[in-house]
Amino acid sequence: MSLDLQAKVLNGLRAAMVDRLTSTGVLTDSRLRDALLRVHREVLLPHAYVRVSAPGADPVDWRLLDGSHPEDRQEWLDLIHSDESILLQRDGESLDALSRGPVTGGGMTSMSTYTPATVEALQTLQLAPGQHYLELGPGPGISLTLAATLTGPGLATGVERDGHMAAFTQRNLDRLDLGAAVVEGDALDGHAVRAPYDRIHSGIGVPCVPAVWVEQLAPGGRLLTTLATRTPSWPGQLLITRTRTGHLDAVLQGRPRGYRPMLGYRWLNAVDHRSRIAADPGTPRRTRLVPPPDKAYGFWLAAAYLVGSVVRDFQAETMTLVAPRDDSWAVADPCDGTVRIHGPRDIWAELEELHLRWERAGRPDTYRVELGDGTGPQHVTSSTGAKALGWTLPPLSPVPRQSR
Repeated sequence: MSLDLQAKVLNGLRAAMVDRLTSTGVLTDSRLRDALLRVHREVLLPHAYVRVSAPGADPVDWRLLDGSHPEDRQEWLDLIHSDESILLQRDGESLDALSRGPVTGGGMTSMSTYTPATVEALQTLQLAPGQHYLELGPGPGISLTLAATLTGPGLATGVERDGHMAAFTQRNLDRLDLGAAVVEGDALDGHAVRAPYDRIHSGIGVPCVPAVWVEQLAPGGRLLTTLATRTPSWPGQLLITRTRTGHLDAVLQGRPRGYRPMLGYRWLNAVDHRSRIAADPGTPRRTRLVPPPDKAYGFWLAAAYLVGSVVRDFQAETMTLVAPRDDSWAVADPCDGTVRIHGPRDIWAELEELHLRWERAGRPDTYRVELGDGTGPQHVTSSTGAKALGWTLPPLSPVPRQSR
């Protein structure tokens, strides 16, 4: 294939990706649209792992696509221009000499974010030329590269804990000649050298906001992160704005998906209970609570904190909630008004009670977060008054800090 034809194919794939994001209403910013058309994703994502095994398999079988190999190229190109998350690294491996083809075992330690989620995050941050931008946990650098395109040369910095990934991403960024930099370090520390920043974006989920992130946020700045809970089912997105006078305004809302949690923070898993639930769904009882819709994000976000240590199995035929540590589960049937309960803990009763409290609080979609001075507890509340829903975020200290 000639260079002109290759360029035409790549331009067409980027245009189709942008048109898809625009037609679905995800992409609305014209400047970000131009950046997506300009950024060569094939440089940042030269390979990709594809999972071969079914969910729950252990060990997992993978297949590595090499974008430079003729037999892989079309599948690889379609994948990296899709809306899927691109899997790049297993178990912190070196990225200099990966071999294409089948491989078994290992867990993914670095990946790109779903493209719609990247677009939504960058639009929420409202990037503009001349702004200093910090990316915490940039991985292969897709959002960092887009940010650098929007802010200008020399203004975008990423902090990546994995030395192999940091070197890999910097090498690819240099090929694009955007003046973006990746430094190896702990994202929980931010990057004081170039602070303060007008925009900070965290590509990792944290249980609460590290004080140094807020300290490194400039007046008028915006900080966006995922608040990680023990369940991947109901993530929260936190937007912090520092006013020109220094006041912090922090708004938390539920989202359909969020970033993976920081190293050492373990999600609960419902997969191990599937066979047991199938064999014994539990004792049936009546319920007046129709399973709330998936889009009731404000409710499910509250459930992540106030109906603790529970995870949902989204692949189950009916709503199935599991508390793995309590050996308890609830299986709801939306058709006949019954729910099946198993174990010492009645998860559904807790959900019923929370739903009543959520309705009394006005069915909140968003919550305010009081960050304090960054050294004490961080409190979440739906509003003021006796009927408000509220909770305290878990501290950062019990979670192992990121290290290479």
